[in-house]
Amino acid sequence: MALFSRKQKTQAKPETKPEEKKNVRTETIAGASGSNLAHILRNPRITEKASMHMSMGVYAFDVDSAATKQSIAHAVYLLYSVRPRAIRVVNIPRKTKRNSRTGKSGMTGGGKKAYVYLKKGESITLT
Repeated sequence: MALFSRKQKTQAKPETKPEEKKNVRTETIAGASGSNLAHILRNPRITEKASMHMSMGVYAFDVDSAATKQSIAHAVYLLYSVRPRAIRVVNIPRKTKRNSRTGKSGMTGGGKKAYVYLKKGESITLT
């Protein structure tokens, strides 16, 4: 008697309704479900430059390094209930910094930031 069989066990796949497939597809296209939104939009960037642009309807966010424009747009829509007009994504390079006390050099984090452009009259309240 053999311990391992060469025959593959086949299991019948349950059929799904077309409505279920449509919901799964829209979530995968958007790249974010309700639980992953905190990972896409990490925090808003509150700087002098970003606060000047807020009056023109442009908001800056730190985003996940694997985030896409579509996933950022979906996260902004679900969190703030506004549809972005355009999104620009900028990579922030890592930089070498030297510790003055120990003399050792290290690296800063780097990452990715996104500029979210809104239509005229729409705004986001950042806390």
